[in-house]
Amino acid sequence: MSDVLASVTAAAARVEAGDPDRFAAVMASPAAQRAALWPLYAANLEIARAPWASAEPVVAEMRLQWWVDALEELAASGRAPAHEIGPALVDLRDQAGLLVAVAEARRWDCWREPFADRAAFETYLDQTAGNLYWAAARALGAGPEAERAVRDHAFAAGLATWFAAVPALESQGRMPLPDGRPEAVADLARTALVRVQGVLLSGPAALALLPGWQARAMLKRAAQDPARVAQGALAGSEFARRAGLLWRAAFLR
Repeated sequence: MSDVLASVTAAAARVEAGDPDRFAAVMASPAAQRAALWPLYAANLEIARAPWASAEPVVAEMRLQWWVDALEELAASGRAPAHEIGPALVDLRDQAGLLVAVAEARRWDCWREPFADRAAFETYLDQTAGNLYWAAARALGAGPEAERAVRDHAFAAGLATWFAAVPALESQGRMPLPDGRPEAVADLARTALVRVQGVLLSGPAALALLPGWQARAMLKRAAQDPARVAQGALAGSEFARRAGLLWRAAFLR
């Protein structure tokens, strides 16, 4: 097995173990598209984990900085990061700058300060979810004309995922929302739903959005009953979740 193939296999294993919903979305995609997505999502997983690797914010930020430096070097010279998934990332050199932006935004995760305001929170979502979804779309061959729509969908997907994480973040003493009042939570959900209303994508851009297949349903629940966010009760049944993914994937084939 070549170094790159072994690296892609390792990346897929990391996504399967650490991000099961995204793993399911990739497996629902055409087989020819998967090799471009495994290392991208594995790198995102490592970046997301880095701030939580230590209870000391400075140490956590140092771990995150390793990824910033490695990805900047990849973007500048094509040099693979010295990591198990590094060889597989070389083919994603053009998307390395977007991953750097994801990592830079994740510095917020290293500390305990709340978001300054709603604008700061929305910027965080765009820099994390927006850049990741756009990197996936680019890796699959989407053109620049799709970026705005991809980022709108990514905002919705990122917000739904963030809402789902609120109870866990609060249990660790974090303040994950700029305004946790029910009316503010509902307004955030409605804003995200408006951004994706009537926006249709096809081809590579649509495939890149498969990991967010649950977002609309979760945001509708949050808009109707924002208390479900704090209760950790946004997810639907497992059957409905998987059926929704399979329907969307079949529609795109």
